[in-house]
Amino acid sequence: MIIDGRTLAGGVLANAKARAAALPRPPRVLAVVANETAATKSYLSIKQKRASDAGCILEVKHIKSSLRPYDIIDMSKNEDTVIVQLPLSEGMDTKAILDSIPVEKDADVLSSVARAEGTLLPPVVSAVKKILEFGNVELKGKKVVVVGAGFLVGEPVAAWFTQQGADVTVVSRSNFDGAMTTLAQADIVVSGAGSPHFIKPEMLKDGVVLIDAGTSESDGTLAGDADPACADKCSLFTPVPGGVGPLAVACLFDNVVTLAERAMNT
Repeated sequence: MIIDGRTLAGGVLANAKARAAALPRPPRVLAVVANETAATKSYLSIKQKRASDAGCILEVKHIKSSLRPYDIIDMSKNEDTVIVQLPLSEGMDTKAILDSIPVEKDADVLSSVARAEGTLLPPVVSAVKKILEFGNVELKGKKVVVVGAGFLVGEPVAAWFTQQGADVTVVSRSNFDGAMTTLAQADIVVSGAGSPHFIKPEMLKDGVVLIDAGTSESDGTLAGDADPACADKCSLFTPVPGGVGPLAVACLFDNVVTLAERAMNT
């Protein structure tokens, strides 16, 4: 089964929009950008479109000078939620800045407190959860390999699978060749390494679930970590583009509406 992330995202956004319409006003989202690149421009363009689809208002604030933790606290005062677009410019204290996002406004679940509380799933984790639910994939006792231990994908995804009772192994991209036996035994593989098409069909067992959350550029086009030919060997496969990415963005705005509901209905 090849997952159509855009269709799943459409359902999430429609639900979020209906919930947003029931609030006293549309939820407001502030996106803070301190390192504008071609990639961040593309991400923000997508987020602006999806914000509208979810019944939210997104404002983008570009920071030309250094961004400091107390800047986030100050800018967030009149907003329902705050998104800090990563990566930040070199020299900025990323952890301190993310930890300054008020937990009640952290729709991306980037602050240490938001992750520790666990009342919201990070958008990528929520996307993975929805994909597995759609495919009726059982998790308890399954052998899961997470490729990449990054802050945005690998770390939170591995923690969530462990909470679900799966047998989780995290494999770094640098040590990938030494983990071939482990990969070949996996029931579920989630990859967020950002290295184009390095996972090949012959590395996987028949019927594996492969969720590709890695994105990079290859010959000027967006590519995932998995060779598209892997799809023929998988019981469930997410393509890049069109798989995890659009669903994760939809889950971000689902979180926005959830936080706005909590704030406005208290």
